[in-house]
Amino acid sequence: MLTEDIPCVVALQRACFPEPFPEDQLWRADHLAAHLVKFPSGQFVACLGSQIIGSASNLVLTERIWTAHHGWEETVGGFAFDNHDEHGTTLYGADISVHPDARRQGIARQLYAARFALVRELGLSRYGTACRIPDFLASGVSSPADYCQQVVAGILTDRTLTPLLAMGLSFVQLLSHYMPDPESGDCAALLESSHC
Repeated sequence: MLTEDIPCVVALQRACFPEPFPEDQLWRADHLAAHLVKFPSGQFVACLGSQIIGSASNLVLTERIWTAHHGWEETVGGFAFDNHDEHGTTLYGADISVHPDARRQGIARQLYAARFALVRELGLSRYGTACRIPDFLASGVSSPADYCQQVVAGILTDRTLTPLLAMGLSFVQLLSHYMPDPESGDCAALLESSHC
């Protein structure tokens, strides 16, 4: 990502995360500018011609922060990625966005391939992330924990968690109170891969 890409990535966020996803949880221009200052090689965009159709925001966490498994804001150090540490062990995927019109074309898979390549390039221990479970609310399942177990077992399909499991990420645990996200029950599925 380059500085001139920032307005397009900001617009991409709302297209990817429509209401009821809270607007105050989306990237603003100053957030993305801070990411570029702290970790420029960890901020990716996917383009189709001159149009940005995908983005991925990443930072490196220390082992202590990774194993604490706190909520999103405490984990990344706020929207400016204040917890980025170039001497850390884990490439943490803070966000991935693919425009709805460009989905099912392998864009997310390419962004994940770039993430895994960066893990290898930097000699990190793992790639880790905590993903939304946006189909939980409509599923009728009684709890996010039960929902995740059913998705992991292949009984249910979640539009976010299922594809990440198919990419080889392993489910670690459910994180309660991860971020305000009514569709996900304010929870997230913690995932990791040490085989990048």
